[in-house]
Formats: sequence, structure tokens, C-alpha cells
Amino acid sequence: MDFRQNGFMYALGFIVVAFVIVQSAFFIVKAWKRAKELGIESSVLKTTVTSSALFTVAPAIAILATVIVLSKALGLVLPWIRLSVIGNLAYESTAASAVLGNLNQAITDKGDFSTVAWVMTIGSCLPLVLMPILCKKLHSKIGGALSGDSKVGKLGDYISAGAFIGIITAFVATSINGKSSDGKTDGGFLSIAVLIVAVLLYLLLETIATKFNLKKFEPFVMPLAMFGAMGAAVLFTSILPAELVTHSWFN
Repeated sequence: MDFRQNGFMYALGFIVVAFVIVQSAFFIVKAWKRAKELGIESSVLKTTVTSSALFTVAPAIAILATVIVLSKALGLVLPWIRLSVIGNLAYESTAASAVLGNLNQAITDKGDFSTVAWVMTIGSCLPLVLMPILCKKLHSKIGGALSGDSKVGKLGDYISAGAFIGIITAFVATSINGKSSDGKTDGGFLSIAVLIVAVLLYLLLETIATKFNLKKFEPFVMPLAMFGAMGAAVLFTSILPAELVTHSWFN
């Protein structure tokens, strides 16, 4: 039997996923009760839950794609466990390829499999350890510094927006000019075309929501733009010449 996905591994996977689900349900119930204590209306809570759930669908599809990509080398269960807790394609594939060098071949050595599992897991542990220790102090100091002055408060908004834009830009740059596990460059026509479609769809939907004062529609703008971009990627791949779809000017 394949040691990467035997009965023990599946049992371990089900335990981890069950824990994540129970933990999520626990905090949803606690948050709902606390929101009611604060006087927040049920309609607002339902809208928040609905928009949040919809917003997680597109990232969940990306997570599923990551599991499929890693399953050839690592089997199905380890990527499933890892990505059920924390992780993404950029980190998990980088950590795995740092050990293996090639994700296109199945691991047959238990030592290599164990090493990959440790590298993928330990790399994600440091933020989980530091956040409870440092984030509360940092948050209180930053909040105190920004609350007393409206100008400083605006500066805080600019800093937050700049940090968010920087993170998104890093992901976009990696997508356009990123390296795959086999050393080839993924960036090219398809990446940039899909990026342009996503931006245009977002601007169009945001304009519609603003012009017609569709407050309930606003939380769905980003997820719909993401789904539209995914559909555009499939459409471009289906109807455009293969040479154009796979073309990359960074190689």
C-alpha cells in the first residue's frame, strides 16, 4: 500500500479536518452571540456571513488546485492536511520543491516524505507562535498612536492601504513572472490577460454597485470578479491558439 495515503494518513487527515471544522463552528457561534450582545441586527450578521462565505469559495478553489498539484509527488493526504490548516500554492510548492527539486515525480522514500512534511510544517509555525505574543501589543500601540489625531488617523489609513496594495502587488508580480517547480517561467500572455480581465470586471461591478446604490451587492464584487477572471482563463485557453496561450516573453 502507498505509505503516502494509507489508512493511518487518511485517519490523521480526517482528525485534522474535523478539528478545523469544530473550531470554526465554535468561533462562529461565539462571534454571533457577542454581536447580538453589542446590538448588531440579525440582517447585518446574515449579510456578513453570506458575503464572507462567498468570498471564501474562490480561494477554496485555489486551495483545491494546490492539493491536486502537490498530490502527484506527495500523495493526496499530506497536501490536504497542510492546506486545511494554513498555507498556499506559493509557499507549499516552494517548500516541497526546496527538498525534492521536482514535484512531477512521486516520492518513494519515507525519509524524503518525512523531510518534506517537516519543512512544510515548521515554516508555517513561526507566525502562529509570534502572533499571540506580539500582535496584541503592536495593535494596542498602533491604535493608540492613530486614535488621537485625525491627520495621523488618515496616515494610518494610507499605511494600511499601502500595505494591502503591496501584498497584492507581490502576488501579481509572482503570478506574472513566477518560476514553476521545473524551472520554467509561468508568466506570459495568459497571466496578464486574466489579470486585466479581473481588474476590468472589478471596476465595472464596483461602478454598477456605486451608481445604483446597491449596498448589498458590494460584498460580492470581489468574488464575482475573481470568478469572472477564472472563467476568462478557461475561455482563453479554449479558444485562443496554444502558442499564444503558452507564450512567455520572460524565458
